[in-house]
Amino acid sequence: QLQLVESGGGLVDPGGSLTLSCTASGFTLDDYAVGWFRQAPGKEREGVSAISRGGPTKYADSVKGRFTISRDNTNNMVYLQMNNLKPEDTAVYYCAADRYFLPFRGEDYEYWGQGTQVTVSS
Repeated sequence: QLQLVESGGGLVDPGGSLTLSCTASGFTLDDYAVGWFRQAPGKEREGVSAISRGGPTKYADSVKGRFTISRDNTNNMVYLQMNNLKPEDTAVYYCAADRYFLPFRGEDYEYWGQGTQVTVSS
């Protein structure tokens, strides 16, 4: 069974940090571009960050300088380090994988995880 699983979400104070993890079963993530997306209540899904197979990355303007995406091919993982979190970062975060690097074209991604909730609140 081919699937993605996210972990690492939770409740954090404004200004705090979280690291989200995305792992794959049934396939090797380093053969795929991986994107992180989020969806807040009542809002459309938006692309947050993406990393290509070769390493180039892309970030939404709203998270540049605060979020970092990275790969750990040895462990078949992709991470999203989130620093200086703001209440507006509150959302369900999803990772997605596709063989092509189309960073924020969510409709083109082949595999999706179930999501992990991130809540930024004091």
